[in-house]
Amino acid sequence: MDNEILVSVVIPVKNGDHWLKETIPAILDQKIDGKLEIVVIDSGSTDNSLTILREYGIEPVHIKPEEYNHGLTRNVGVRHSRGHFVVLTVQDAKPVSSHWLKMLMEGFVDETVAGVCGLQIVPHHLNKNPVEWFRPVSRPAIRKYHFRNQDDFLQLDPQKQLEICRWDDVNAMYKREVLLQIPFRETDFAEDVLWAKDALMAGHSIVYNPSAQVEHYHFGDYFYSFRRNFIVQYHFYKFFGVLPDTKHHVRRKASKLKTILSEPGIGLKKKLYWIRYNYVNQKAVRDSNRMLVDCISSGKPEKLENMYKNLILAIPQAPREITK
Repeated sequence: MDNEILVSVVIPVKNGDHWLKETIPAILDQKIDGKLEIVVIDSGSTDNSLTILREYGIEPVHIKPEEYNHGLTRNVGVRHSRGHFVVLTVQDAKPVSSHWLKMLMEGFVDETVAGVCGLQIVPHHLNKNPVEWFRPVSRPAIRKYHFRNQDDFLQLDPQKQLEICRWDDVNAMYKREVLLQIPFRETDFAEDVLWAKDALMAGHSIVYNPSAQVEHYHFGDYFYSFRRNFIVQYHFYKFFGVLPDTKHHVRRKASKLKTILSEPGIGLKKKLYWIRYNYVNQKAVRDSNRMLVDCISSGKPEKLENMYKNLILAIPQAPREITK
């Protein structure tokens, strides 16, 4: 390891030119007391991504598109990194401030901490779903989780286990030495959540610091939201035994409707657009939850696995957001 490099930022990239021209400068602008490097793993970009990266002196590590895996590809990035800390993020996540990395490092409150996870936020932009706009209700506070032994964790309710392990590789910093000892598992999705569980089971601490923020947003149509939710919930069920919620939540829907209608900066036409958008995506989530529960309750494990395999044939990528 080159001890002169403090932080390595690892980014999997595939046709990301729409975002990289903002993401890369925002990362390079970070103010830390040490050197920074960016490690990119490109899985077959055909747009201007490589040109943009090379303009900043970044020569990507290349893998074939069919070799991409949410867990193993990130391990490739870790092996090519040289920093004491490794940050995992994505091509369409932009640091909110030039102190993003510094705030992540502040989460390493003692030697037991293996990693620190920040927060995704959605800015108040008219081309992004106003229901998801970042509206903090309390001051951010660091949360640390550590268990004396595996039994203390495993005795928790599965939903509580999942809540503790809602890790996020859109915005997370790790000790490189720990990632080499506990690499990401080979998995099509949720490699971050599973890593958090593995780290806790190995006796490490994990920390959440919501002050370390990145802007990240997915504009999703029905099919994207259905697929992504099914895949995520599938892994939550497989890893933690947690079933998705299939109930109707009238109050929650009413609250979202009120949020849209009461926003003074949005015109009536756009409000109607976002009302319909949220209805469609809520239906997609509810439909996929019901489909997953039906597959599980059928008593035929192959039904669930076949459905999952059909939906994971291609890595789910969100459509680009509206521009008007």
